[in-house]
Amino acid sequence: MIVKTVLIDLDDTLWATTRNNQSALREVYEARGWSRWIDSFETLRDVYQPINDHLWHLYRVGEITKPELTVRRFREPLEHFMGPLDEQLLEEINRQFLSLTATKKETIPGAIELLQELRRRYRIVILSNGFVEVQHRKMAAAGILPYVDCIVLSEMAGINKPSKAIFDYALSRSRSRRSETVMIGDDWESDIQGADNAGLPAIWFNLRGQARPDESLRVPLYEVSRLSEIPPLLRSFTSFT
Repeated sequence: MIVKTVLIDLDDTLWATTRNNQSALREVYEARGWSRWIDSFETLRDVYQPINDHLWHLYRVGEITKPELTVRRFREPLEHFMGPLDEQLLEEINRQFLSLTATKKETIPGAIELLQELRRRYRIVILSNGFVEVQHRKMAAAGILPYVDCIVLSEMAGINKPSKAIFDYALSRSRSRRSETVMIGDDWESDIQGADNAGLPAIWFNLRGQARPDESLRVPLYEVSRLSEIPPLLRSFTSFT
């Protein structure tokens, strides 16, 4: 296989989503004086994070809408501490949170170096379920944008990863051939299962050393724990069996 295009996830593959989002959430916590109801930021974080993760899963598989996600991810944890909250206030909190996240610059270790190396050989396509209003700003703030040839967001395609349709849309938009394209990402459900759905070989960036949830993939799967392992792996690709 001759690789010419790499589809790369953004959040927690290149941009340090968990750390950046927690930084933004802390700023919201402090600016709004939530310590009157919640004894520490860590207490809020520990309630917020699993709720947010679950809601993102529901959003990816189409069970809730974007507006439902953005309101419920604050309503459910905050009402646990504060009681009923007005929806308009929750929307305002979400806008503040998104505005702050878009300014955060931390990347996954080795992300910029990876992009610099890949840029010499491959077409780089960002493939993300993230929201249109912040993804471009996040990439610009973090210095990712100059290395990217094409950006495909789920809102543009009208469907989320792991659907095959968004991968097909990315191939079409970037004028890439399926036989010359590899998917790189950290999320098993969105990135790896999505690549399998689309018939694309995948590189799983498994930073945390998680066990593989599924060994029955139809496509070749490669696994790395550091981004620096990816360029030599891609150069070694001659065939997939």
